[in-house]
Amino acid sequence: MTDHPSPAPPTVLRLARYTRTEQNGILGDGADPFGVADTGLTWLPKEHHFGVTRQGRLVAHAGLLRLPLSIGGAATEAVGVGGVAVAADQRGQGLARLVVAAALDHARTMGPRYGLLFCRPPLVPLYGRLGWHPIDEDVHVEQPIGPTLMPLRTLWTPLHPGAAWPPGPVRLHSLPM
Repeated sequence: MTDHPSPAPPTVLRLARYTRTEQNGILGDGADPFGVADTGLTWLPKEHHFGVTRQGRLVAHAGLLRLPLSIGGAATEAVGVGGVAVAADQRGQGLARLVVAAALDHARTMGPRYGLLFCRPPLVPLYGRLGWHPIDEDVHVEQPIGPTLMPLRTLWTPLHPGAAWPPGPVRLHSLPM
């Protein structure tokens, strides 16, 4: 019987920066690493970055950005979660859960009551297992041409006890993250 060593335990950390080279190290250097180029959307860079390393290699990432929005016409803010990535050879090992949890721990210190993310429909079940909830209202986001209907699924998660998503249409008063 041959013993197979288990992979080195992951290390979760806050990153001082997150470069295109680091993203390419996780997802490869393809033209559309997140599979959303066909939406034609312009995206904002994230301001806070979290990563998972294994044996010195960055294998997962999630970024955060504080965002102005309105829900049912009432102004509020959310912490946008984006740039979630796990290296193909590391998927299925709980690394998305680790890196998103680290990002959300920090998001809870930023003030807003809600976390917000946009994802392709096949990823909705993954985020559902991580505690995210779909928003069934239309969501409009800013784009260089003006407000645009978000073609991706929009999900939210509470950042503070008792936070509940209010009813009404959603308008992100910035580019998406």
